[in-house]
Amino acid sequence: MRASEMRKGQTIKIDDKLYAIVDFQHVKLGKGGAVYQTKLKSLMDGSIQNVRLRSEEVIEEAFLDKRNYEYLYSSGDEHVLMDTETFDQIALDDDAFGDGPKYLKPNTPLQVSMYEGKPVVVTLPNTVDLEVTDTPPEIKGATATNQTKPATMETGLVVTVPPFVKVGELIRVDTRTGEYVTRVKE
Repeated sequence: MRASEMRKGQTIKIDDKLYAIVDFQHVKLGKGGAVYQTKLKSLMDGSIQNVRLRSEEVIEEAFLDKRNYEYLYSSGDEHVLMDTETFDQIALDDDAFGDGPKYLKPNTPLQVSMYEGKPVVVTLPNTVDLEVTDTPPEIKGATATNQTKPATMETGLVVTVPPFVKVGELIRVDTRTGEYVTRVKE
């Protein structure tokens, strides 16, 4: 495809490396022709690169096979996932799985993008509900606004929470930012 046909979120292949298009801008240079100032995220290591592409330049689009998986368990630095359609299991190491284990309980659904049969990107749900296993008690009479305290979740993740959150409560955590969202009513 030509660079003028690219879209945000699309996966492309440059120099045998996979990138996701994060953002691009059509820029008119002084003497030369117009170019696309493109922000690309490497799917292998997560690094961001800025690349200039001429509008007539041909780039290779990479088609990812997105499949639904279920997180089963972790053993050391190996994380086992099961395909929800075929029930095939795959094991990913810490590098491929990223921060996933800190947010996941067994049976959590997630999406794995495959390229040529190899897992490339693991997409976690936007939010997960986790139980608080340890947090300091609420300080009575503390009326200062915007007070927070650390709370340890059942997966070992530490999240900053408001002072009213207690041990044993379920809270919703945003997996993209690692921040507290709300308490979950059972």
